[in-house]
Amino acid sequence: MNNPRQLAFIALRDVHKGAYADVALDRVLQKFKLPDHDRRLMTELLYGSVRRQRTLDALIDQLATKPANQQPKDLRTILHLGFYQLRYQERIPVSASVNTTVELAKENGFTGLTGFVNGLLRQYLRLVEKSPEPLKLPENPVEKLGILYSFPDWIIQVWLDQLGLAETEKLCEWMNQTPTIDLRVNILRSSVEKVELAFKNAGVLVRPIPHVPQGLRLIGNTGPIQNLPGFREGWWTIQDSSAQLVGHLLDPQPGEVVIDACAAPGGKTTHLAELMGDQGKIWACDRTASRLRKLKENTQRLHLQSIEICTGDSRHFTQFHHIADRVLLDAPCSGLGTLHRHADARWRQTPESVKELALLQQELLTHTASFVKPGGVLVYATCTLHPAENEQVIAKFLAANPHWQQLPSLNLPKVETNTSSLGLKVWPHHQDMDGFFMVRLRKTNDSE
Repeated sequence: MNNPRQLAFIALRDVHKGAYADVALDRVLQKFKLPDHDRRLMTELLYGSVRRQRTLDALIDQLATKPANQQPKDLRTILHLGFYQLRYQERIPVSASVNTTVELAKENGFTGLTGFVNGLLRQYLRLVEKSPEPLKLPENPVEKLGILYSFPDWIIQVWLDQLGLAETEKLCEWMNQTPTIDLRVNILRSSVEKVELAFKNAGVLVRPIPHVPQGLRLIGNTGPIQNLPGFREGWWTIQDSSAQLVGHLLDPQPGEVVIDACAAPGGKTTHLAELMGDQGKIWACDRTASRLRKLKENTQRLHLQSIEICTGDSRHFTQFHHIADRVLLDAPCSGLGTLHRHADARWRQTPESVKELALLQQELLTHTASFVKPGGVLVYATCTLHPAENEQVIAKFLAANPHWQQLPSLNLPKVETNTSSLGLKVWPHHQDMDGFFMVRLRKTNDSE
C-alpha cells in the first residue's frame, strides 16, 4: 500500500486511540516505504489534522446534523482529512481533496456514506465562495481563538493573560506553522562557514541564525538528516536556536565541573562540552536510560570526551553536594513553547499536569541547587511559556533561599528577548524560534 492519505488515516486512527503522533507516524513509515513526496504529504496530513483537530471538529459540528463527537470515530477521522486539505492545503486541488476523501470513506467501511461525505465537503466549499471565513465563531475571545486556531481554552487564557489579544493571535498563528530545523555547528570539528559551504555544494539551502553563533537553519526539504554532509563526521547536530541560547547563558569554562541535571537526549549537554573546549567534566544525569542512549550516540558522533553519564533521578543524588562550578537544570515541562513541534502536545497537557510539573520543577531546583559550590552558577530553563513553571518557580525558590541571587544575562548573544523581572522569555512570534524561559542564578560565597 502506498496511498499517503490511506496511511495518514491509519496513523490518525492510532493517535485517536492514544498513540503519540510521532510514534504513530514512524510505525507506518517503517512498515510502508514511500517516495519522498508521498512521505511529506502523509506527514503533513497527519500532523496537520492532529494540530487542527478542534477547528475541524467545529466544521463538522456546524455542517452535519450530528456533532463530531457523535460521528463514528473512523468517519470523523476521514472528515478531518478532507476538511484539513480543503481549508489548509492550497497546493492540493479542491477536486483531489474531495474525491480522495470520498474514496477513503469507500475503502474504510463507509460505502453507504460516501454521498454524506461528498455533500459535507461541497457544502463547505459553497460557504467559502460566499465568505472567506465560513466558520461560525463565538463572541468570547478565548473560545473564538481556541476554535479558530485549534487550542484548548486554558492555553489561550495563559497566553492572553501575558500578551493580550493581538499578540496571542500572532503566537497562535506561529504555533500552527510547520516547524523549521536548526543545526548547531560543532566548533571543535568544523566551522559555520565550512558547514554552510558543504551544504551549498550538496544543493541544500541553509542560512545563519542572527544572534546564535553556532546556528544554521535548514530551508526547504532536505531528505533524511543523516544523509546531509558532515553528519557522520560530527560537524553538527540538530538543536533549536533558543535551546542553543541556554548553553551560552550558563557560559561554562574549560576545566570546570558542570552538572546537567536533566540531560537526555543531550542537545544541551553536548553544547556545554563544545563551549568548554571538551576540557573539564560534565555529569550528564537523567532517569530515562533509553533517552541516555541517544545522548551516548551523540557524544560519540561529535567526538566528545568530557561527558560522564549518570542514570537516575537528580532529586535523589547525594554524591554531587557542593562539587559543581555550574549546574544546568533544563527542567521537564509542559512544552507550551514547542507546540508546533509536537502536534498532539496541546491536547495532552492540562492545567492539572502543569501543577504537577511545577511541583517537580520546584523539587528539582531545590535539590540541584545543593550541587553548586559557593560562588557557583545555576541556570534554570524550560521550553514552556507558563508562568507557573517559570517565574513562579524562581520566585518561590529565591524567597526560600536568601543566599541565592539572580544574575543579569549579559553573556547572552544579543537576542531581543522579553526580560521579565525574573529571567528571560523567548516569545516565538517575536524571535522566530521555540518558546523558552531561562534564568541565571548565583549561590553567594557566604552560603553553606
